[in-house]
Amino acid sequence: MQDSNWLVDPSRRGTLTGVGTEATETDKQVLRSLGEKLAAVAALPVQAETASKWRAMNGLRHVKPMVWIDEVPWHEMDVEDELRLQTTSEWSRYHEWELRKLIYQWEHMPADMVVEPVVYSPLVVHNTAFGIAEDVDIAVTDEANTVVSRHFNIQIRDEDDLEKIKVPVVTHDSGASEQQYEQLTEILSGVIDVKKLGANGFCFWFAPWDEMIRWWGVQEALVDLYDRPELVHKAIDRLVNAYLSMLDQFEEQNLLTLNNTYFRIGSGGLGYTDELPQPDYDPAHVRAKDLWGSAAAQIFSDVSPRMHWEFSLQYELRWMSRFGLTYYGCCDPLHRKMGILEKVPNLRKVSMSPWVNLDEAVANMGDRYVFSHKPNPAVFAETTWNLGKARHELETVLDKAKAHGCVVEVIMKDISTLRYEPHRLWEWAQMASELTERYGD
Repeated sequence: MQDSNWLVDPSRRGTLTGVGTEATETDKQVLRSLGEKLAAVAALPVQAETASKWRAMNGLRHVKPMVWIDEVPWHEMDVEDELRLQTTSEWSRYHEWELRKLIYQWEHMPADMVVEPVVYSPLVVHNTAFGIAEDVDIAVTDEANTVVSRHFNIQIRDEDDLEKIKVPVVTHDSGASEQQYEQLTEILSGVIDVKKLGANGFCFWFAPWDEMIRWWGVQEALVDLYDRPELVHKAIDRLVNAYLSMLDQFEEQNLLTLNNTYFRIGSGGLGYTDELPQPDYDPAHVRAKDLWGSAAAQIFSDVSPRMHWEFSLQYELRWMSRFGLTYYGCCDPLHRKMGILEKVPNLRKVSMSPWVNLDEAVANMGDRYVFSHKPNPAVFAETTWNLGKARHELETVLDKAKAHGCVVEVIMKDISTLRYEPHRLWEWAQMASELTERYGD
């Protein structure tokens, strides 16, 4: 089974635990064939060229806006059995699925993705988490879709309930990690490199308020910012301390992996940069300060900058200060919060969601940070696909951003549905790639 408990956000990719490395000869042939396809793509000169552009953009240099696509409704994407799994064992199917998605994206909607000549074998890491799990009622409209509506049942009502929040205990099953790594290396020998993958920054999707409201309730938590501020401070302080203890354990047990290459950073794009790791970096022991970090407080969208700082950002800063560079935000509109975000000394990229005031956003950002633009994915859910509308929306953003000297990345994410018409995303990717070429200096 896939164990994602070691990740802060349980929706993210985890590790394979509790399973062996069984693989039939047919399984091995399937994985090897996919590895060969991936290696051929990774060898194309365009990969290095695109990675260089990501480095320039992340260094606040004016290149063309970089485009990346993530959070795809993969259950709607299959055509001609391109995503149909052919292996049988759970371990094999895990790796087959990751390989097939990469190859599919390259062939149909690459935008500015980069394919590297490597396949990753995740470390087998266990985490006891925070001792409290969401108690939730779920409403489903599409059984095949992982995007659902949830109603959280309240578990934190008073100070005594804060004791439910525990400090995670992290353990590494090094034997299982080695076994899985050796099996994958043997299968892909002579085809493509295999590397071990620890926590790489994006795994630590640090959004403590996203966790808190699952236990506290959304309305209840926001009201308590005013009614019971001391209780709120105690709660967020306790949770952030638990996160920091978890990070300490990952660092002490040498379970971190650099993310200055083809890894997603926060809710944004790729982490290519020449500024990480640190000058005193030891390849034998990766530290948090050698990585990109991130933070977000989406539930604070309508909270004033002053209260955002008091109840969220000053605590998040304790986390972000541990990393070399950081990304802030997700779906929250941050156009009026740049004043408090300036207090984050290592901040490099800021999310600009579909709900920002665009004029204020570009004016307040300028070229001080990467403007991480999130187009509205709702365009894909409309009854009739309107590529012209999507193009106009993106062009409007790029025109205003260029006028204010912004350094831009375009991140299409949170795609709940394409109405089972995958060509919509293919066409958007082609359009965005062509359009952004017009905006490079």
